[in-house]
Amino acid sequence: MLVAFKELQESSRVWIYQADKSLSEKDIDYISTQATKFCDQWVAHDVPLKSSYKILHNKFLVLAVDEGHNAASGCSIDSSVHFVQTIERQLNLNFFDRTQVAFLIDDNVYTTDLESIKNEIDTGTIGSDTITFNMQAQNIAEFQENWLVPAGESWMKKYF
Repeated sequence: MLVAFKELQESSRVWIYQADKSLSEKDIDYISTQATKFCDQWVAHDVPLKSSYKILHNKFLVLAVDEGHNAASGCSIDSSVHFVQTIERQLNLNFFDRTQVAFLIDDNVYTTDLESIKNEIDTGTIGSDTITFNMQAQNIAEFQENWLVPAGESWMKKYF
């Protein structure tokens, strides 16, 4: 059952997907329509999941489930992956390319591949205070507190 994102408990589980390109308004409208339908019908063992979604920075799709209401099962998580894969096919996107790292520079999302990060740091494009996105947040509390972090405080700290 779809609820407003802000109504979910801080312990609610999250999955963050990063698109390989900036989402257009048309893409966002389509994803919003489909995500609303999906969350409204998302179930685990035939019991509705209290769930929601967000689309952020024209780049990220965040799905969330309040497991205090009903826990997501393996099958329900698989169905969410299939949902995202369907969006990928419909919009010619890739939400599963984990080789791209995103940064927030001058209020714009900048992405680079993993192999280029050291060079981006050496040339000054990315600094220790450049904001990056923590794609590993597991719940809403982590998402709210640690989704946006300085690169120097992330897994990239070894490069500074």
